[in-house]
Amino acid sequence: MLMKIASAAAAILIATTAFAADQGKVEKSYELKDGSTVYVFKDGKMAMENKVGQVVSMKEGHAMETKDGKQIMMKGNEIWRLDSVLHREHQTN
Repeated sequence: MLMKIASAAAAILIATTAFAADQGKVEKSYELKDGSTVYVFKDGKMAMENKVGQVVSMKEGHAMETKDGKQIMMKGNEIWRLDSVLHREHQTN
């Protein structure tokens, strides 16, 4: 029962995070086989979020496989940009 609740909460978190990222400067996102998500900004640079919603660093040029089997290469490491987009509601002006 606890596992079902945790799974449901994780799914809601991922959906909410993806929606929030699309409201910023993110052009598209890719779900990876390991459950993480790569976000591509309008300038072509990328940032990655792990499967629990944390922004994580990834070396430029690292090959990643999407859920549908495509290979993409990491370009940039825009962790600060993604953190800003995903956590916009927690920022003070």
